[in-house]
Amino acid sequence: MHDPNRYFTVEEANRTLPLVRRIVQDIVALYPAFQEQLRSFQELAGTPLEPAVEERLQELRIEIDRSAQQINGYIQELQQVGCLFKGFEEGLVDFYSFHEGRPIFLCWKLGEERITHWHELDAGAAGRQPLTPEMVAGNGAA
Repeated sequence: MHDPNRYFTVEEANRTLPLVRRIVQDIVALYPAFQEQLRSFQELAGTPLEPAVEERLQELRIEIDRSAQQINGYIQELQQVGCLFKGFEEGLVDFYSFHEGRPIFLCWKLGEERITHWHELDAGAAGRQPLTPEMVAGNGAA
């Protein structure tokens, strides 16, 4: 398991959201084009390799590499903030925190105004639960 160097209170995590939101918006905007590039490459790779096809495959390789580097760069920016990117479709982000003495994830997704949910480390977004008043009050991280 990854050993985080940063644990957040709800307030601290919420303070990062303007930056986190911009980065996640960029990732979510780029991802469909990246998926389309991969689809096009796979379709072309299954056709007879004529010069025009080979040329297009080479162009697609360059586009795919460029998109992957951009997306990876954005994900690294999120890691520098101290959070983990968890989902391309919904723009999910988790922040390590503590609740009742154990590590948990504060959970945010694109479109949410602030962090309102958490889940156990092994539960995933399907296990999201609403924050309790005491978690919001700042007693979450130690």
